[in-house]
Amino acid sequence: MFRRHALGGVSVLALQLMLLQSATIARAETEKELPSVTVDAPRAAPQRAVRKPIAQATSVRTHVPKPPAASVASSSGQGGAVSDPASGAGAARSQLSQSPSGQTATTIDRSRYDDRPAFSVGDILRESPGVSLKQGNGPRDLGISIRGSNARNGFGIRNIALFEDGFPVTQPDGLSRSDLIDPHAYGAVDVIRGPSSALYGNYATGGAINFRTRPGGSIDGAEIGSEGGSFGYLSNYMTFGKKVGNFEGSLFTSDVRGDGYLGNSWFNTQTVNFLGTYKATPDDRFTVKIINNDLVTRLPIRYTLSQYYQNPYQQGCTTWASRAAGCAAVGLNKNGLNTLGGVDQETALQAGLGRNDRRTIVGGRWEHDFDNNTSWRNQFVFDDRNISQPTGSTSAIGDYPSYNYMSDITRRGEIFGLESTAFFGAFYNTLTASGDTRFVVPGGNAALGGLSANTWSETTNYGLRAREELKLTAALTAVAGLGWERTHLRGVNTAYTYGATTTTTITTADRQFDNLAPELALLYRVNSDWLLRARVATGYGTPQVSNLFVLPTGDFGNNTQLKSQTNLGYDVGFDWTPNRSLTLSATGFYEFFRNEIVTQAVTGTQNTSYTFNAPRSEHRGVELAADWRFLPGWRFTTAYTYLDQVYTEYTENLAGGSKLFSFNRVGNKIPGISPNELTARLGYDHHSGRLAGLGAFVEVQWKDSFYMDNANLLKAPGYELVNLNVHYKTELASDTFKSMNVFFEVRNVFDRTYIASANNLQNTVTGAGVQGLAGTGTIYAGSPRAFLAGMKVAFR
Repeated sequence: MFRRHALGGVSVLALQLMLLQSATIARAETEKELPSVTVDAPRAAPQRAVRKPIAQATSVRTHVPKPPAASVASSSGQGGAVSDPASGAGAARSQLSQSPSGQTATTIDRSRYDDRPAFSVGDILRESPGVSLKQGNGPRDLGISIRGSNARNGFGIRNIALFEDGFPVTQPDGLSRSDLIDPHAYGAVDVIRGPSSALYGNYATGGAINFRTRPGGSIDGAEIGSEGGSFGYLSNYMTFGKKVGNFEGSLFTSDVRGDGYLGNSWFNTQTVNFLGTYKATPDDRFTVKIINNDLVTRLPIRYTLSQYYQNPYQQGCTTWASRAAGCAAVGLNKNGLNTLGGVDQETALQAGLGRNDRRTIVGGRWEHDFDNNTSWRNQFVFDDRNISQPTGSTSAIGDYPSYNYMSDITRRGEIFGLESTAFFGAFYNTLTASGDTRFVVPGGNAALGGLSANTWSETTNYGLRAREELKLTAALTAVAGLGWERTHLRGVNTAYTYGATTTTTITTADRQFDNLAPELALLYRVNSDWLLRARVATGYGTPQVSNLFVLPTGDFGNNTQLKSQTNLGYDVGFDWTPNRSLTLSATGFYEFFRNEIVTQAVTGTQNTSYTFNAPRSEHRGVELAADWRFLPGWRFTTAYTYLDQVYTEYTENLAGGSKLFSFNRVGNKIPGISPNELTARLGYDHHSGRLAGLGAFVEVQWKDSFYMDNANLLKAPGYELVNLNVHYKTELASDTFKSMNVFFEVRNVFDRTYIASANNLQNTVTGAGVQGLAGTGTIYAGSPRAFLAGMKVAFR
């Protein structure tokens, strides 16, 4: 299977080289006086767009750039002030999707990952402070956290709102997944940190991320790329974009396959991403967004810490009978209904565990300018998530279609002679679905047995939001916002128990939550070097319907008492830009949570996780970002995050034998939170002469150890990784080709064994009141040393 995939990748590379050779021959025949098209072909140095001189502003921006310095990215930086009124209300509305004024935000430009292999969203987001990542259930399925927001969840992405080109890709139940994100498609990514529900609504307790695809006009042709390397990894992709008259469009497609570095982790995924905008009149713009991702992947079983130490990469686990030391197994009912017929222990490969999912998103937007100062925007999104996920002893199967509509007006003008940007909007979104949980039976290929449960659910959110940006003086800007939202959760869970007769247990839920989210920010421009900023804001997030039906044992039951979580956060920071070669940004934050929603792994046969509220907790930390071009060609960047998150009110009740024990968790660290994370890169790029375009960098990633349970009994070990990269990009003297980019990278140079994912564990207690840990596997190892190479060619 993967032999054929590898040959396919070779053929794409061969095609690129043949096209280059053909262009070389044709050029030599028609213009004998010019050299052939090679990497040494002549080029006009002043027009080079490959490696900018030191004077270029940083492309990982966490500041407001000084007026003389033009930045690659279009959005304002961290805590940006009100933009130029001449840009119009439409531009002001676009800024709200990128880096809103007053928010702590970072924009990561494509130039930061254009010259390296880019497999998953992690290859982009590590450049931003405040962001943590952990491996999910699939090759590109990563748990993304902002200030630890998602560290308390077992799968997917929660507690942040995700967008693409301003279109929401978080469904109404708060779930996002990164399977559909292929980094090659994007021109920039905006990371907005801190409570943000005033602007983004439900689930934005940690912030928001907006992925921006490349506009067709900036592509102005086509780009074909291929990259591959260790563990059968192969990615072939193509981008096409043009701006013709009043229409601008871009289309991205990719095919990504691999064997995976863990046992039973091969994958095969295809992505299509389209963005098109038509300017029908000077005042009307219509935009269409389409994303489709198909994923077929096998999944390994999560390990306990002892199994991880024995056999981190799950090798030799073909069958349970012939297993190597440290292999994990899943217990499958032989009769597909209950344990009365016996239970078989099977490895992930033997059982055929995996995922077969499709995600389709279609969105449309109409923007109308009443005048240069007033813009009205209407947007509709259809988002369908279709899943078949035999990830353990049961399989989740269902179709989850959702609909999202929003309408808003942005107005620029003056209030009492002060520059003003006002925003007001309304929104409505809903998701209705019916999902089955079926038993997996022995024999392979994840064959299905009886129905364990069915959950019918309906999630509806609607509300209003308003925002005002007011320039009080030339140096001082104030931002105020307010959001109100009502969430209605309805659900029916039907659980089946098989014995002499089949019995059903029906649990219903009908919950309504009202949430209000104010925010206030101040920005003070001391001078051209210093920007000071302060912000107080709130966030909220409601439970998912499925959370309401799982007990601490992992069995289906009544957990409908769950509450909405809220947080109140304070941010204080500064951005210092003494010259065009240095940028330093620092933010300190303190957030107070009430009824924080926490998920932990359990040993149940019907479900693998349980969700509860922690009455009070506190999150505090520091975010640092630096970008220093200290010598011509040299550049040092770093993103550092310090997190300290503790329970301040939480008593956990655990059953031991026939007794119930209560444990006070006040002062304990919240599990899953690494206190220190750092990404630093030192690079050199040659800007002139025959070696112009040649560069290299060394990158270091550090993640500190962290607790895995509420009692703070067990820690996942930390790690340090080193990556090395060499790259070369050159313009091509051809009427057909624009540029060629080749790169080679070694990841995890010292072949460290480390934990890429560790979900939270449930504590247990004996009849004598001694605490312990559930024997549930929650760990995936990270990739060993890997060699990756790639090439891409841009066409006119």
